[in-house]
Amino acid sequence: MGTMIEYLEKYGKYTFQEMPMTEVDSLALCQFSYLKFDGMVPGVGEESRAVTLESLERHPDYEKLFADVRYEKENRALFTAMLRGRRFRNMRLNYYVNIIEEEWETQFSALVCFPEGGPAYVAFRGTDETIVGWKEDFNMAFLSPVPGQEYSVRYLDTVAAAFPGEFYVGGHSKGGNLAVYSAMNCAPEVQERILQVYSMDGPGFRPEVLKRCGYDRIAGRVTKILPHSSLVGMIFESHMYFQVVKSRTFGLLQHDPYTWLVVSNHLVRANDLYERRKNMDNTLNEWILSLNEEQLRTFVDTLYQVVTASQAKNLIDFTAEWKKSMNGIVAALKEVDEETKEMLKEMIGSLFEIARDNRKKQAASRKKQAASRKKQAASRKEAVLQRLASRHGEGAEE
Repeated sequence: MGTMIEYLEKYGKYTFQEMPMTEVDSLALCQFSYLKFDGMVPGVGEESRAVTLESLERHPDYEKLFADVRYEKENRALFTAMLRGRRFRNMRLNYYVNIIEEEWETQFSALVCFPEGGPAYVAFRGTDETIVGWKEDFNMAFLSPVPGQEYSVRYLDTVAAAFPGEFYVGGHSKGGNLAVYSAMNCAPEVQERILQVYSMDGPGFRPEVLKRCGYDRIAGRVTKILPHSSLVGMIFESHMYFQVVKSRTFGLLQHDPYTWLVVSNHLVRANDLYERRKNMDNTLNEWILSLNEEQLRTFVDTLYQVVTASQAKNLIDFTAEWKKSMNGIVAALKEVDEETKEMLKEMIGSLFEIARDNRKKQAASRKKQAASRKKQAASRKEAVLQRLASRHGEGAEE
């Protein structure tokens, strides 16, 4: 078993006429959207021609593509593997957009990939390293639509009008949420052209949002894939069918798509989410849905206030200078007013109460299952003894 890099090295020799789009291709394109294409790929409304991977490699700002130090090594390997194979070598890129609005707590980025001989792929970038992007993820817990979701609909309608034919839509993390949201809410004539929507460990939606946006219209074309210890992708995930895949790592690190395991030309399936992870996710979702909008807004705003008090511009700086970050956090907590502190205590208390009740229910369920298994085992034992006794009686008669 390997990862998507090994997949590209092995199957990159096949064109899209020889092997149609796979879920691993989709994962690769979703991750590809994280590269920093600013100033290198034409934007929406520009008259410039689409660019190829080869032109990017020759671009004077080529090194800036890999500015995200979290995945610099892996992203370089991804770009190289795509460039070497016939499958993506001549892929064209266009309609890049990258918006960061701190005032509106919005981070939105997307581009359209045109693989040679295959349908277009509209890729939405997930949460980047900016703290604004991280805050927007939390906003999804109580605001709908968040600005990024509104941008995604306008973006999909705009770019789809610029090229013909059917196409794919996808994204990783928040990008997966945007892919589904835009597909639910785009113009009917655009929605008809969508072949498949891929959400790679993307957060779900509150039940009322799915109903309001007519999720049923596209449900059959949505492929949601989660690693078997998912947290991000299981937020509000009780109303969408999803598939579970294996990762070479554990815990929250499984959110990294470079850790997802690949065999042949598909991701390796797992039976289900880890039981402990599933219980934690269910508890978190139940808690979020139990809070009203004011409580959620207070919780998220306070958390954001505390994190930004570290004065870090992005999560990389936040973790790299953790001592400085923690000093800022401690100072910020002292500034939280008493009313907010009490509300936070009450909300956190409700989280633990829900978790405690769920553990009691799970323990009772396990106890009931154990008793049932014990009863079944006793019944099987009794049946065996009766058969043995019957046979012994028949032997005695002979």
